[in-house]
Amino acid sequence: MSGPDQASRNEAAGPPRRRSLATRLVLAASLWSTAALVIAGVILVGLYREAVERGFDSQLEVYQKSIIGAMAPAAAGEPLNRPDNLGEPRFSLPLSGWYWTVTDLAGGERVFASPSLLGDPLNLPVLGEGERSGSAAMIGPGNDELRVTQRIISLDGKSYLIAVAGRTAGLRQDVRAFAGQVALTLFVFGLGLVAAVFLQVRYGLMPLKRLQASLAAVRQGDAERVEEDLPSELAPLAVELNALIASNREVVERARTHVGNLAHALKTPLSVISNEARAQGGPFAEKMAEQAGIMRTQVDHHLERARMAAQRRVIGVATPAEPVLTKLARVMERIHDAKGLDISADCAEGMRFRGEQQDLEEMAGNLMDNACKWARYEVRLTSRLTDTGTPGRQFIEIIVEDDGPGLTEEQRKEAVKRGKRLDESVPGTGLGLSIVADLAGLYGGSFELSSSELGGLKARLLLPAV
Repeated sequence: MSGPDQASRNEAAGPPRRRSLATRLVLAASLWSTAALVIAGVILVGLYREAVERGFDSQLEVYQKSIIGAMAPAAAGEPLNRPDNLGEPRFSLPLSGWYWTVTDLAGGERVFASPSLLGDPLNLPVLGEGERSGSAAMIGPGNDELRVTQRIISLDGKSYLIAVAGRTAGLRQDVRAFAGQVALTLFVFGLGLVAAVFLQVRYGLMPLKRLQASLAAVRQGDAERVEEDLPSELAPLAVELNALIASNREVVERARTHVGNLAHALKTPLSVISNEARAQGGPFAEKMAEQAGIMRTQVDHHLERARMAAQRRVIGVATPAEPVLTKLARVMERIHDAKGLDISADCAEGMRFRGEQQDLEEMAGNLMDNACKWARYEVRLTSRLTDTGTPGRQFIEIIVEDDGPGLTEEQRKEAVKRGKRLDESVPGTGLGLSIVADLAGLYGGSFELSSSELGGLKARLLLPAV
């Protein structure tokens, strides 16, 4: 029979994984925030590098002005003075990375140079056409990375190029250190920003959690309506859900009314036909009475299925199972008091059936009544919660056993067929076990028959639990 076993197989693969809305929002915000922070970090490091280079160039220009002031002759016509004392000892250390030169542009001859050059050439970058000063990066002696500041001046009618260069290794170290500090700061800031976004998203989605909990309460039968005290964006959804629930209940109620009316409209004429046929007597009348009985059995079955399908669609219905089952056991003791049966009921407390009490009473009642009809001395009713191997889904397991003659495997298959009676001497319509199987299937449960350790029949019914 189709039931939770089939459902277990269908759910084994599980629904397709979907990212939560919160995950999407946090992920999107994190990506944009990370991109913005990376861009900001690059801009900050670039601005810092430019500021450091401008500061370095300013320092070189100070030395450059000192050289110009020191080499200027005291009077016109006198030779240029050698600028030896610039207040920077690195200009005197051999190949220190700090150099200066004074070049006569007319002949391209070097006039003065810092002792640190040791007479080596300093391959200066060429100034652009029309430029008289500028700063640029260059490679100096020993392949040192330098930054040089150049200026063209005129003294005594001659043009001289004053160049001052300094090693940029310290500058690069400063920029790298600043970049590391910026990266660490922005990383910590980014983590804080992501955490803040996560908390904000969680807080913003709390009304959805409330709506979900409210819907779950309706589905489990703990509430009749969805909470409508929600933010303006969700309140219309809650109103529509409540309207849908109310419409569902109205449709179910109308279906029940129609089923009742149809049952009354069909059963009365069939009863009249059957009674008239019995009164007339004869083979034809007997045949008519037999066919009327078959028609009534079919009507009973299909009306019962229609009623069950209508009840199955009710939203938010839950029935405590233990009181219903215990009460049924006591009722069966009174009904079958003449047989003196030992009817025991062992039902766990707290079980709640996801359906209507009338359906639970009908299914369990049919099983109990059938067991009592066939039992010799003992009928046993047990009920427990079980998950049937399906995570997140629980079922109520109802087992009814008797010590009667039992059924063969072939007879057990026949017993659940509509209107099938294996013993015509026992009163009944033959619809009981068929109705149990149909109703269990409509609820997503299952029903099966097997042999009992008591020697008779064992009926096992699984129904969804809340």
